Order: sequence, then structure tokens, then C-alpha cells
Amino acid sequence: MTATSATPARLAHSTLRAKPSGFFRDLMTVAKRAIRSIPREPEAIIPALFIPTFFYIVNIGALEDLTESVPGVPGFSYREFQLATGIIFAVTGISRATALVTDIQSGYFDRLLLSPARRLPLLLGLMVADFSLVVLLCLPVIALGLVLGVSFGTGIGGVVVFILIGALWGLAFTGFPYAIALKTANPAAVASSFLLFFPFAFLTSSTVPLDALTGWMRTIARFNPITYVLEGMRSLLTDSWDWAAIGKALLAIAIVGTVSQTMALATLRGRVSRG
Repeated sequence: MTATSATPARLAHSTLRAKPSGFFRDLMTVAKRAIRSIPREPEAIIPALFIPTFFYIVNIGALEDLTESVPGVPGFSYREFQLATGIIFAVTGISRATALVTDIQSGYFDRLLLSPARRLPLLLGLMVADFSLVVLLCLPVIALGLVLGVSFGTGIGGVVVFILIGALWGLAFTGFPYAIALKTANPAAVASSFLLFFPFAFLTSSTVPLDALTGWMRTIARFNPITYVLEGMRSLLTDSWDWAAIGKALLAIAIVGTVSQTMALATLRGRVSRG
């Protein structure tokens, strides 16, 4: 073959480019990889189950006798009251952000950014895995509550909505660790993201009803979105659907999720522009 005849072939080969796949395919590819890695990391799952069950049992043992009768709340059950708190502790801070740091440090994530894959699914796929995990984490905590005598007045539908609210809250919070992971690529910084939640978890009605808090504490709790998430979940344990409480819970989740996910997407765009 002459040099002249080979030139067009070489030019055609050099202009070949990998075509981007669809958004959904990119999303599911990232999600499947993230989900498959979850069973290989029990050190991330076991503490997430131990902490909420520990607090649930200890709080009941320490405070149940003191809260047998709450003014204005006939038939108050502290075991039911604490179940929502246990779920919030189980799902908050659960994310694949640490795995993302590993991918960044190994160069794998930056190679993905150079590929035809769409950028948004690279983050959303991890969140699909997060959502699946927090749903699974809710089940043992709820099972423990049922063993201890908790009942859902709203029936099976109430159980489903209870899990959904808890999972949506967990998903809304994931934006913070992802933003830290993308900005710093530091596993210690990502691990400390839980500290963003920890103070707010106690500046709310996590241990006693809102009306039983002292004046200054009650004022802070009323501005704390976690308060409304807890109240919405607790309303599902009553004998009727409280759509106002559920709506406030979803609104609180939407506000926190908007802030956290905006931060995560901004840091993703920043990493893409730097790369």
C-alpha cells in the first residue's frame, strides 16, 4: 500500500471518537458499580446500624419512665417517639463519598471525567446506591421497634412512607459529604462531615417532645429542619394520616437537599473545570 493510499485511512481512524451513551445508561452503570461495592465494606454498614440501635435502646431505658405521661399527649409511647430518632441516626451521613475519594486519589474518577460519560450521572449514580442502602438500614431499626411493641396506626402504607421519608432525608444530606469529597479528596474531611449533623440532631425534639423543651431550646428546634422530619415520621405512628406534618417534613427535606445538592454539583463543576 502506498503512502498516498494509506493517508485517508489513517485520517479516518484518527477522527473516530467514542460516542456518549444515554443518560440513563451512564446512571445505571455508575449505580451498579457502587451497589456491588457495598457488601465489600461492612465497616461502613455495621456502625450505621449499631449507633441508632444503641441510642434507641439506651434512650428508652433511661427516659421511658420519665416520659410515661406527657401533658396534652394522651397515650404517649416513648418507644414509638424514639423510633424516628433511631431512623434519622441510621440514615444520616451514609454515602459513597469515601469511595469517591478513593476513586479520585487513584485517578479513576478523573479518567471518567475524560470519557464521553455525562458528568451528572457520575454523582447521581452514587446517590442511587446511597438511597438503596439507607432503605435497607431502615428495616432493622423498624424491626427492632416492632419487637419492642411499636405499631403503625397508618398501617403498611404508613410503614412505606416512614421509610421513604427517612431515606429521602438521608439522600438530601449526602450532598454535604460529596461536596467535601470533590473539593478536598480527603477521607478524614469526608468522615468529619457527620459533625455537621450531630449538633443539630440534639437541638431538636430528638429525645423529648417539642413542647417539653425549655424556652430557648424550643425556639432553636422550631428553626431546625430535623424537627419537622421527625414530626412527620412520628405522625405515621398515630391512628390517622397527618398530611400537614408529612408535608412539612418533605419541605424540610427539600430545603436541605437543595442546599446540599447544589454544593455537590458546584464542586463537581469546579473539578471538571480544573481538570
